Amino acid sequence: MDVLALIEQYLSRWVFIPVSNQFLGLFDLNGRLCVAFLFISYSVAYGLFRWRRARGLTDAHSFWQFIGGNRVHFHPSALLDYRYYFVRAILKVVLVVPIVGLVDPYVLRSGDYIRFFTQLWGARVQVEEHLVLTLLYGLGVFLLQDFIHYWAHRAYHSRYLWAFHKVHHSATVLVPATASRVHFLEKVVERLTDLVFISAFAGLFWYACGGEISRYTLFGVTYMVFILNALAANLRHSHVWLSFGPVVEHVLNSPAQHQVHHSDAPRHFNKNFGVNLSLWDWMFGTLYVTQTQPEPIRFGTCEADHGRYLTVYSLIITPFVETLGKIRLARRSLAVSAQAGSSVRATARTASRAVAPAAGTGVGPAN
Repeated sequence: MDVLALIEQYLSRWVFIPVSNQFLGLFDLNGRLCVAFLFISYSVAYGLFRWRRARGLTDAHSFWQFIGGNRVHFHPSALLDYRYYFVRAILKVVLVVPIVGLVDPYVLRSGDYIRFFTQLWGARVQVEEHLVLTLLYGLGVFLLQDFIHYWAHRAYHSRYLWAFHKVHHSATVLVPATASRVHFLEKVVERLTDLVFISAFAGLFWYACGGEISRYTLFGVTYMVFILNALAANLRHSHVWLSFGPVVEHVLNSPAQHQVHHSDAPRHFNKNFGVNLSLWDWMFGTLYVTQTQPEPIRFGTCEADHGRYLTVYSLIITPFVETLGKIRLARRSLAVSAQAGSSVRATARTASRAVAPAAGTGVGPAN
């Protein structure tokens, strides 16, 4: 009986509670997949469908067909995304939180920065609470976080990190749940980088204000998060082409721009790394702007990878196997290069001894 109770307790802690909380997250305004934001996104998509159909710009006979229909929403890739959405809740409790917890004690918090600046420059008088300050603080956190995520995203497209980020790009159809198809190590890095940089920003900002400034929220959610999630953010992982036009897309990342980022066409490679803002892409040369007319796009990485990411197990394990293979190949190449270099040096020394005059033979130029 005690064993059964222990098993029940274990399953409740590591499986049932995380999965149920993940389901309840569909009604949490702090998450992009909240049903309220899904409703807003698909309301925008419906308006777009009506507008295009009235002008003969779509062949879709119904709204369901316009957003992809059964071929998208019940595609094996989409079904995998639905399963992985709940598995991620288990991975979060079992792996992400413990790993972050190991590093957490060694990360400086906002209070540490306030104490440091106070010792360095002295204490400051607390300013009065003001709406402008709270809005400025929220905007600063948003801009910093978006900037960090842009560079982290670019880093994940590099040689050794690509295997982990490829989990997200392996989706061959896009549905809102595809946003959750992210390897747990990527989430660990994201949480730690956010913790480090936002703590530093908050510490400096609050020190300048002489104390902590309250966060401005809408419906209990940081206002920038609420606004951007309400701007049809879920259409970024969909088959609904929504372009903001070349002007706006130099600042805001549109659903069409993110779909281009998921394209397997070479002309789209390494473009549109921005999460919410495309401003960073514009500044650092990775911007790809779109037009109202949809581009033909095929999602995924390449044909060779299509059979490698078909299960939850493969999404978790394949990046480790692939990265280990790259490391072994790199070591083998270094060993072969070193061996080849040694052989060349040995041959050179042998040849040098063969042509050198023997000592005391009198061979050489006459005196």
